[in-house]
Amino acid sequence: MMVETRNRIIVATNELFRRHGYNGTSLSQISKAANATIGSIYHFFPGGKEALAVAVIGATGAAYGELFESIATEASGPAEAYIDFFAGAAAVLEESGFIDPCPIGTVAREASNTSAPIRVAAAEAFDSWISAATRHLVDAGISNEQASQLAQVFVATVEGMFVLSRAQRSTAPLIAAGKTLSQLVAQGIDEATRTCMP
Repeated sequence: MMVETRNRIIVATNELFRRHGYNGTSLSQISKAANATIGSIYHFFPGGKEALAVAVIGATGAAYGELFESIATEASGPAEAYIDFFAGAAAVLEESGFIDPCPIGTVAREASNTSAPIRVAAAEAFDSWISAATRHLVDAGISNEQASQLAQVFVATVEGMFVLSRAQRSTAPLIAAGKTLSQLVAQGIDEATRTCMP
């Protein structure tokens, strides 16, 4: 029951951060949305909203990391994985009515300069995505250095294109980003293959 309450608070907070951002969400809103008392929130998260934000970032970071791993595994190839990922992100964004599908970037932009725990949690989430993408690119034959650079561009592009697509109320930026990343990855694999040729 206690685990259920804690999870309910995290899920409700995630949804509110997606809709209203970190600064636009209050503990009273979280309490109402989670059907939990403010006392319960402080029981599970003694640091209040800041601690909740860290938990939401951790949970969301892990979920998106698993999603990337799943898409990369099921894609027809390493380059195609990026088309699939951005197409999936575009579909989710459109279905939600262009509500922020991932609160990590939003919360990080709002609170990184004022909250070290939130900044660190966001950095760890982004680093985990970069590491996962780097591993897949290295497995595809790309050098560690280039794979790391492409992975960083991938994560930055995801976050940036979410902002652009939401502002324009269009999935076109996400779709275009997927095609561009796919081309960069294909180019990297091609270069690596030619370098390895005798």
